Amino acid sequence: MNNKVINEVQEKVAIVTGAASGIGRATVELLHARGALVVAEDINPAVKDIFKGHDRIVPFVGDVASEETARSVVALTLERFGKLDILVNNAATIIYKRVVDMTLDEWDRILSVNLTGVFLHSREAVRAMIPKKSGAIVNIGSYACFFGFPAIAAYCASKAGLAQLTRVLAVENIPHGIRVNAVGAGDVVTNLLNHFMPNGREFLAQHGKNAPIGRAAQPEEIAEVVAFLASERASFLVGSVVMADGGYSVQVGPTVT
Repeated sequence: MNNKVINEVQEKVAIVTGAASGIGRATVELLHARGALVVAEDINPAVKDIFKGHDRIVPFVGDVASEETARSVVALTLERFGKLDILVNNAATIIYKRVVDMTLDEWDRILSVNLTGVFLHSREAVRAMIPKKSGAIVNIGSYACFFGFPAIAAYCASKAGLAQLTRVLAVENIPHGIRVNAVGAGDVVTNLLNHFMPNGREFLAQHGKNAPIGRAAQPEEIAEVVAFLASERASFLVGSVVMADGGYSVQVGPTVT
């Protein structure tokens, strides 16, 4: 692998939301390893300890669904590093309830984190990127961008909305040199389900076996796709939802063995 690839984001400045664990943490670590300066945002205060002592990683605690958080994290980034090149909208949450059993507050919280948070951070990031006529936004989607699953209606609705928001942001901002794309992740072994399921990681690992590849992904595998989309190697990708789901989205019915 040549140095251009290893240092594909050298001296780029990135914000990554949901940075305290899973895909977000893996993305922060990969971008940092490849030369980027990163603001690592999470609602969990533990993000400060995780990235403590990194002179090129600045932790930021905030609720991704808050307009003030979006404004503050971009302002901090510009203050500390003087520019913003990359935004990775990764933060997400989920609830397992059928529509008939779901409260309005539960519905609103999923949409506010998974979709409104992406809108708010993207809006503020674009405002910072337009003057320099360049930038990349990568949204972490899901195979739920396109498929319905029982008991996660709010999550599916938010990810379908994220796919459309990705496309509209892309066509609005490519004239400014800003590329917007998304990753359609399949099952990834993360802590996404841990707030209501004690064996969430094991559940995701098991569910991943339904994909043709026969397993779930590790967060580092999705981070590699994010780094690619954020780099100039993906210079002709605009408004794409790049499926990284082990083939889940291209099969019809169960895998035949």
